[in-house]
Amino acid sequence: MTKQELCKKIYEISHLHGDFLLRSGQRSNEYFDKYRFESQPALLLEIAKQMAPLIPKDTEILAGLELGGVPIATALSLQTGLPVTFVRKKAKEYGTCRFAEGLDIRNKRLCVIEDVITTGGQVVQSTQDLRGAGAFVSHVLCVIHRGKIPEPSLVNIQLELRSLFTLEELNLWGR
Repeated sequence: MTKQELCKKIYEISHLHGDFLLRSGQRSNEYFDKYRFESQPALLLEIAKQMAPLIPKDTEILAGLELGGVPIATALSLQTGLPVTFVRKKAKEYGTCRFAEGLDIRNKRLCVIEDVITTGGQVVQSTQDLRGAGAFVSHVLCVIHRGKIPEPSLVNIQLELRSLFTLEELNLWGR
């Protein structure tokens, strides 16, 4: 499948019109329902195939953010053989009481994986948590970036964003 064909499929499956409140607090008349493309095995596999080359070569662990980044990180892990850690928005209050589940991330090079990014608010918070736990984080990958290029909040914390698609590409190729 070409990148343009994948773009069209994602658009057809997940693009919604209406009045939507985004996590960033912004309102939008269009929305990409990530669960509609993340729940399709063939589509998720193709997303992973096309995102895999975006992963920095020195990455040791993929860090899938709760909740939408988890299936993408898992698919990328299966595609590349890289291990994955699952990053919660906040540490659980029972059991291990960890916010990053899976491998020990101390002194490891992580690549953060997210589904859709508008302003990067959750990415910033999770990156700071991962760095605070001793991980090295310099890149974030997402399926859809619907914000500014470059994204100011990510630039401010020295985080490079790589996206499979921008909002402009989805609106251009998807229709």
